[in-house]
Amino acid sequence: MDSKDRQIIRVLQANGRMTNQDLAEAVSLSPSPCLRRVRNLEAAGVIRGYSADVDARAYGLPITVFVRVKLERHNEEDVKNFERRVHMIDEVLECHILTGATDYQLRVVVADLDAYEDFIRNRIHPIGGIASIDTSFVYSTVKNTSVFPRLG
Repeated sequence: MDSKDRQIIRVLQANGRMTNQDLAEAVSLSPSPCLRRVRNLEAAGVIRGYSADVDARAYGLPITVFVRVKLERHNEEDVKNFERRVHMIDEVLECHILTGATDYQLRVVVADLDAYEDFIRNRIHPIGGIASIDTSFVYSTVKNTSVFPRLG
């Protein structure tokens, strides 16, 4: 991947619906080579897909929660079970494995506090093998972007 491919990616991250003509103009290429590069990035799995950036509040999910989970045991069975179960929970938008005192951090969206309580009681607790759950509610977002920084 070269700097032109990275430039294409950054422009598409900012606006994935732009036409190839507009993309080519934005990255100073003619349309045919630009489209060829995009297709190559897609075929290589660098561009995994396209999606809409939706306002969660407008959708009806105004509460974002960061949930840190520590497992009781770190054996293969418990880790696989936790990760498999988290994949099946729609409220969990992201799940990251962490270094340090916490094993996982989840980014969760819910409609209200009752929905969060239901999420914990009926989706997280039944997983089992959890030593602790620490929750932080987001009350404001300063920056939220999916556009990667420039390299070099």
